[in-house]
Amino acid sequence: MRANRTIWLALVLAAVFITWLGNATDIDLALADAAYDARLGVFPWRHAWLTEVFSHVMLKRALTGLGLLFIAAVAFDMVKRQPWSQLRRSQLRVVAASAVLVPAAVALLKQFSSSHCPWDIDRYGGAEPYVRLLESLPATVLPGNCMPAGHASSAMWLISLAVFFLPARPRAAAGMFALCLGGGLAVGWMQQLRGAHFLTHTLWTGWIACAIVLALISVAFRTCVRVRI
Repeated sequence: MRANRTIWLALVLAAVFITWLGNATDIDLALADAAYDARLGVFPWRHAWLTEVFSHVMLKRALTGLGLLFIAAVAFDMVKRQPWSQLRRSQLRVVAASAVLVPAAVALLKQFSSSHCPWDIDRYGGAEPYVRLLESLPATVLPGNCMPAGHASSAMWLISLAVFFLPARPRAAAGMFALCLGGGLAVGWMQQLRGAHFLTHTLWTGWIACAIVLALISVAFRTCVRVRI
């Protein structure tokens, strides 16, 4: 229980840090500037095979398919009870729920976002103004609905795989979490290279994923197997 409270405190501090990063620093612009070719007026990686085809299409489909496998396994178990332990059943349900809720939550929150994507901003050849998270758009400008990063959410739910090491192997769980979070950030970074998102957009997606997965693990272990985390 103490570890659980510590993780939630870390999440709160992370939210404060990401908010500060986006509102008090120019890191979003600095990284977008580095990815943008001002002479040509384009993001060179926008239509590269690695970022546009592999990451944005092929990898996303593969991750979506993987998520569907976990969802199908849980659905099959609900129809025909499988000879799994209660712990394994709870673990599978956490992962399946994460595969649904993380992308869904990000997609929903984007609808309330005023932030525009870098390639739509006048600084990078677009027509819209750049505004920070806590700033308001001019009255004549429509919301951009670009934050948090949607594509990164297709990979961020993978952090839930750490649950398969809990509660017996917390260090292995932490390692799996770090590996999958790094993978999600890498997917988000490729979108940043394309000019589709700013760094803080990706970081907020990671934060949302962590909060959802932690909540699911807490509820599942408390109600299904009564194991402290």
